Amino acid sequence: MGRSCMKRAALIFCAAASAAQADHELEGRNLVAGRSLYAERCAACHGADLEGQPDWRTPDEDGVLPAPPHDATGHTWHHDNTLLFDYTKLGGEVALAARGVKGFNSGMPAFGEVISDEEIWTILAYIRSTWPPRSKAAQASRNRPH
Repeated sequence: MGRSCMKRAALIFCAAASAAQADHELEGRNLVAGRSLYAERCAACHGADLEGQPDWRTPDEDGVLPAPPHDATGHTWHHDNTLLFDYTKLGGEVALAARGVKGFNSGMPAFGEVISDEEIWTILAYIRSTWPPRSKAAQASRNRPH
């Protein structure tokens, strides 16, 4: 194998290893438990099939957006694991304010007092498991290596 091929192979290996390391919070989770927790805690707003509420891109009279879908048609996969976790645990407004987004009127309540951190990660792993490979890869690339 020539030097240029070895460099290319090393870069591909490092990129794949980084994505795997960056996703470790979601790896090895019990997806059956995640589906059950999702049905119990999330489906009332985000839909039994992760479809979200109708007109989820249109704010209501108070400026609050309806619950978005968590399937591949939504934007959940556009966000890194930490934001998804914080959004669930702390609530939308607090999680976004911590990232410098002020004044966003989110309808997402904080679940940190209702479900454990491990349960949040398990729910997120279940949600991710429903996405097509391309969405999974795009979302994984947004996570920082650990």
